[in-house]
Amino acid sequence: MPSLPFRAVPGLTTPLHRALVALPVAAALLAGCGSGGDETSSIAPAPSASDFPDPAGKSLATLAGEGTQSDLVVAPTQSIFDVGENRYGFGVFTVEGEPVDDAQVAVYAARAGSPTAEGIRGPFPAAADSLVTPAAFRSQSTSSDPDAATTVYTADVDFPAAGEWQMLAMIREDDGEYAPTVISGGAAKVGGKDQIPDVGEKAPAIHTPTAEDVGNDLTKIDTRTPPSTMHDVDLADAIGKEPVVLLFATPALCVSRVCGPVVDIAEEVKSERPDDAAYIHMEIYNENDPNKGARPEVLDYGLKSEPWLFVLDGDGKVSTRIEGAFSKEELEAAIDKASS
Repeated sequence: MPSLPFRAVPGLTTPLHRALVALPVAAALLAGCGSGGDETSSIAPAPSASDFPDPAGKSLATLAGEGTQSDLVVAPTQSIFDVGENRYGFGVFTVEGEPVDDAQVAVYAARAGSPTAEGIRGPFPAAADSLVTPAAFRSQSTSSDPDAATTVYTADVDFPAAGEWQMLAMIREDDGEYAPTVISGGAAKVGGKDQIPDVGEKAPAIHTPTAEDVGNDLTKIDTRTPPSTMHDVDLADAIGKEPVVLLFATPALCVSRVCGPVVDIAEEVKSERPDDAAYIHMEIYNENDPNKGARPEVLDYGLKSEPWLFVLDGDGKVSTRIEGAFSKEELEAAIDKASS
C-alpha cells in the first residue's frame, strides 16, 4: 500500500487528506492500477433516482439502517459548498484501498442536528467520470504513479440552506439490494465566507510565472515530468481579453493524487482546442518545496486545497470553478460556457 503523500503545509489541506487520516487503510483513494492503453476509460452515466430508496418520511439514520452496511468507502474530493445546487465530487474504494470504478451510487443530505426527515434531501445519483487520457498526453508523473486517480464520481446536490449537512451514500448492489455507507471526512459545511473567487465574480488579475520568467527552466515552476505546455501566458496579460483556463495543481506533490491526471486532461484539451482559451498551469508550493509554504498566487486566490480549476470568461469573471478532480468533458463544457 502506498504511503500517504500529504505534506503538513500551514493553511493548505484537503478533504481527501482528512478522510485518509480517519481511514488510513484507504491510502489509495481514487487510485488506479495504471493504464497502458491509448484509449480513455468509458464514462458511466448517473443511474436513475428512482433506482434508490425514497427518503420521504424517514430520517437519515432510518435510511442508513436499511439494507446491509456497505464495505465500500466513499470520500469527497472537495470541501467548499454553496447554498443551492453544487457539484459534489467523491471517490469510491474498498477498505483495502482498491478503487471501484463502476459503483451505482447516490448521495443523500440532511441538516445536522435534525433527527426527523424534515431536512433530508436526495437521492442525488452520481455519474462516474474518467480521468484517463490517451498515452500521448499522459505524463511520466501520472503513468509511473500506481496511485494516480482514474475515476471521479459526481452528483448534483442541492443544499437549500447554509450550515452543516450530514451526508450518506447508498450503493445499489447487482441484486437490486441497497448498501448504505456514511461518507467519510465529516459533514459538508455549506455557505460561510472564504476568499476563493466564486462564479460570477471578477477573478484576481495576478501575475503567473511564465517560461520567460525562469529562463525556460520549467522545473522551477512545474513539478510535472515532462513539464506542461501551459506556461507561455501570464494571467495578468490575458485576463479580460479572452477565456482563460487557470489550473492550480502540483503533479509531483499532490495530496489527493489527482493533480497529475487533471493536468494531463488540460494538456489534451489544449492540444485539441488551442485557440479557445489561454491555458495556465500554476504550481502550489514556493520553489516546489512543501516545507516553504504555498506560493503567493495560491494565497491570492484563497486556496487551501489542490487542485483547483478556474475557467474565466472574456470579461475576466469566473465562469466555472471546480475543486478537486474533473473530467475532460467537464473542462470542455466549462470552456464552451466561458466562450458563449
